[in-house]
Amino acid sequence: MELDSRIKDALTKIDFVKRYEELSNEYDSERTPLSERLIYLDGEEVMDSIAALGYKPLFDSKEKFFKIQEEEVEDYSFGFHIILRDGKADLVWVVRKDDELLLGAPWSTYSRRLISLDYRIKQPIYGDYDDLDEILKTAFEMYEDFKKAVLAE
Repeated sequence: MELDSRIKDALTKIDFVKRYEELSNEYDSERTPLSERLIYLDGEEVMDSIAALGYKPLFDSKEKFFKIQEEEVEDYSFGFHIILRDGKADLVWVVRKDDELLLGAPWSTYSRRLISLDYRIKQPIYGDYDDLDEILKTAFEMYEDFKKAVLAE
């Protein structure tokens, strides 16, 4: 599936693929093997981590993921979903313009849509809350850059 041109341009502007690869490579299975991953999370601790970054965290108990309250900027709506399973962070940006869904897929699909269907970047892996905090900090920095790039279009 082709990315919306506005989304594609914004991802390119922020050098998304390179930045996601760096995050993935820093927090990989070599650093944190399966036996050392933080499998069972304290939801309140995750909510506190997101709040400490300046966002209003929510938990979708039906789908079992964390998210931030959607932000309305001009005629866009931005959201960020965070799926934490088995010590891996699956990150999803949601973008709507005038109620039309422009993006709502995991980060792992963006590189495939930008480069090649065979191009894979693995989800970042965390072994403790410090790792998770750093992953989230970087992810939210990228989110802010992405929002600015979308709005600049």
